[in-house]
Amino acid sequence: MPIIVYKPTSPGRRNSSTDAFSDITKFEPEKSLIQIIKKNSGRNNQGVITVRHQGGGAKKYYRLVDFKQVKYGMEAEVKAIEYDPNRGARIALIQYTDGTKSYILAPEALPVGAKVLSSDKAIEAKAGNRMPLKFIPAGLFIFNVELTPGRGGQLARGAGLSAQLVGTEGEYAQIKLPSGEIRAVPFDCAATVGVLSNPDRRLIRWGKAGRIRHRGIKPTVKGKNMNPVDHPHGGGEGHSPIGQRRGAMTIYGKKARGVRTRKPQKWSDKFIVQSRRVKAE
Repeated sequence: MPIIVYKPTSPGRRNSSTDAFSDITKFEPEKSLIQIIKKNSGRNNQGVITVRHQGGGAKKYYRLVDFKQVKYGMEAEVKAIEYDPNRGARIALIQYTDGTKSYILAPEALPVGAKVLSSDKAIEAKAGNRMPLKFIPAGLFIFNVELTPGRGGQLARGAGLSAQLVGTEGEYAQIKLPSGEIRAVPFDCAATVGVLSNPDRRLIRWGKAGRIRHRGIKPTVKGKNMNPVDHPHGGGEGHSPIGQRRGAMTIYGKKARGVRTRKPQKWSDKFIVQSRRVKAE
């Protein structure tokens, strides 16, 4: 959706932009499909900070999005396109023929009044329809992809993202993920056809620290600005360098920048056909 760029009437407005929300058709959430989120500010049950840079933020409800869509063969009508404060993509309020309402991730350009269908058999491969990978034609873009049949979508769920079905081999489908990685997924796993909505979200410039605080993100302080007791880069007079260290380190004293964080010999390595680090020719 379009991005609104304001005139620089104040320092906070300068170089900032916001979402236009022109695709939103309903502004109040469905009361039966929301629940309260309890804030923890990155702390554990003893009040100790275990995840830094979390806290504050505007109050918001969690929308109960259906990532499984197991009402097979039952057609649903799109009643509204709504904003979800917990994710970048839009969500669609759908109503099945039996009267049940549900939230699903909305593909791009899904109009109100459209019909969507989820099935465990082959159906029309149009945007919003969901079915197992073995019934989806190769080359199509998909999102909300399962890794385990029946568990619900786990891959390609961010705003404007999609994966591409490269093909099938044996009992596995090969999928090219947004990162560039090609992964083998059991062809009984379900996926939704299309590209996720709100692709322009990545163009938003937040402009000032206050807008980031509204999102529940606290400021990050450089290690070299801290004391030696607080960070390996700390200490010295003024804005000192990191000393005689061979490279940047995290607050916990481990190497940073370029270090692989994936566990070696992880059980799912066998499903990676091509790493995202391999450049396509």
